[in-house]
Amino acid sequence: AEDISLHETIDQLIARSASDFDERVSPIATDEEFLRRIYLDLTGRIPSTEQARSFLQDDAPEKRAELIDRLLETPQHARHMQHLFDVMLMNRRNKLAEWHDYLFRSFWENKSWDQLTRELLSSDGTTPENRPAAHFLLARELNPTETTRDIGRLFLGRDLECAQCHDHPHIKDYLQRHFYGISAFLNRSYLFVDPDGKKMIGEKADGIVNFVSAFTGEENEISPRILDAPEIPDPSLEEEPYEAKPDKTTRGIPKYSRRLLLASAMLDTQSNDFRRNIANRLWAWLIGHGLVEPVDMFHEANPPSHPELLELLGDDLFGHGYDMLNTIRQITLSQTYQRSSQQTSDVELSPAQYYTARLKPLTPEQLAWSTMQGTGVLDATRAKTIERLQQEDAELADAPDYPERLERAINEQLQEHVQVFVETFASNSNSVKLNSTASHALFLMNSPLLAEWLQPSAHNLVDRLQQLEDTQSIAEEMYICLLTRAPAESEVAS
Repeated sequence: AEDISLHETIDQLIARSASDFDERVSPIATDEEFLRRIYLDLTGRIPSTEQARSFLQDDAPEKRAELIDRLLETPQHARHMQHLFDVMLMNRRNKLAEWHDYLFRSFWENKSWDQLTRELLSSDGTTPENRPAAHFLLARELNPTETTRDIGRLFLGRDLECAQCHDHPHIKDYLQRHFYGISAFLNRSYLFVDPDGKKMIGEKADGIVNFVSAFTGEENEISPRILDAPEIPDPSLEEEPYEAKPDKTTRGIPKYSRRLLLASAMLDTQSNDFRRNIANRLWAWLIGHGLVEPVDMFHEANPPSHPELLELLGDDLFGHGYDMLNTIRQITLSQTYQRSSQQTSDVELSPAQYYTARLKPLTPEQLAWSTMQGTGVLDATRAKTIERLQQEDAELADAPDYPERLERAINEQLQEHVQVFVETFASNSNSVKLNSTASHALFLMNSPLLAEWLQPSAHNLVDRLQQLEDTQSIAEEMYICLLTRAPAESEVAS
């Protein structure tokens, strides 16, 4: 049989999941709808007027695939992934520049998910190289409850919070030993503050984990383990178990570290929980609804809507060395992703059937970058930044790292504006999506920041509109710039 690509298999598995799929499925999205969606999903902003017109006027049959490939190679994609993973991993609470820079570099270099995970769970914060990654644990101060819960939730898709005191009362496969098995990897680690006030991770050579069920009173002792995998026994304790013995001024460094086993145990090929979790999260971000929903509630009573597809995505990720870029590319190439959001049926359809593209509210970061793109702030900042960098180094534009350095410089210039949108539109620290309120509408109507952006200046949207004389041209320029489409006749008339 002829091999078919992953995106074609995705569509086959989605189509065969419902007998009435062909009757209910939406058509493929128009170029306008696709263009706006792919820019928002891959770069975190709408396309520029020039980018929109260039794509819409292109008749090449492979233009969508070519655009996907181009966008995935841009530093704007790395920046957007930085925002998404900052929310996922840190609930936006870590505002340290080195953390954000670490995420940006990781995605710009297309760091694999398993490598990123190893760095987040194994770094101790003692060197400039590993300190940014260590903020994942340092920001939580290795609080055993919070850290254990977040590791299970973010890396295994299981929110085990309610299994801390007893087996979960409603989810029979969330067990107390699952929570404490993960906790046992971390129970010997502690927050160490050196004489200069720098926080880092120390570890003791001994320490056991006991837990008691609040329901039965049964006491248990547990060694490190990932869910139902076998326990990992400690080796015999050496006469001198430390590389550096802990005291008030010395960070403990044991010869045998439980914490350094965590990432490897989680990545053990005998279990697919790790790969299924990240596959489901990538799918949910792009499609708007997880194969398992909520994404951190994998359990027997909440099975995936398309189990074969989830296994396929997870196995493909594993087979490609956890290359998230490849998975994102394959999902966005699929017809499932590229369908119209217009339903063909008046009957309310389940989002888990993927008959139609799901409307996805913008994140605060997407709204900020799109607003700056639409008003012209982003283009003006880019032009000024290019001029400044060229004045500093006339040959910089030819350097291999020029796109990265340019994006970093633009991001530094505009990060304060992005933060205003985050503080205004994120209803809580870990909110990814917008929840519109009256205060949000008032901000958009009355904010001095937006009023400033709407002042005419060289070649921004308002300036361009003022140069046009007829209503048709004004409407066309405004709609293509802000909505990535041409206006309808009724919109021109109004």
